[in-house]
Amino acid sequence: MTFHSKIDRFYIIFNSIALLVVAIACFFPYFIEEVPAMASVILIGTFVLSAGFLLWMLFDIRYQIEPDHLFVKAGPLKKRIRYEEISRVSPTRDVFTGMRMLSSRDAVEIFYRSAFMGSVKISPSEKERFLTELKKHVPESKFHKTSY
Repeated sequence: MTFHSKIDRFYIIFNSIALLVVAIACFFPYFIEEVPAMASVILIGTFVLSAGFLLWMLFDIRYQIEPDHLFVKAGPLKKRIRYEEISRVSPTRDVFTGMRMLSSRDAVEIFYRSAFMGSVKISPSEKERFLTELKKHVPESKFHKTSY
C-alpha cells in the first residue's frame, strides 16, 4: 500500500525561498556584466539541476507498506525499514533535526535499530490510515500518542 507525503504551506514557502536563492545565485552575474556563452551554459545548467533536485525532493515523497518492511522514498533517497527493527513510532512536530523524508510539520517519527540518525521522520497525507496499516505489522505497544 502506497502513501504520499502531505505537503503543507510552510514547505511550499520554504522550497520557494530555496529556489529563489538558487535563482539569484545563478542569475546575479547577468546583472553585473556580460556573461560569456560557456559561463551561461554552466549557470543555467546549475540552476536547472538544482531546481530539479529541490522539486524532486519535494514532490516525489512516498511511503510503501510492504509485507516485510516499510519502504520510504524521497527523491533519490531510499530507505527500507524492516518491521522487526522498529522500536517506537510517535507523532512529532520537530521537523528540523534528524533524518527527514517529509514535506509537512504534521509528522510521524519512526525509531529503528539500524537508523543512521536514530530515526526517520515522515508525513503521510493519510496519517491515521497509514498508522492503522503500520500497526498491522508492528506491535501496537510501540506506538506512542504524544511526541517527546
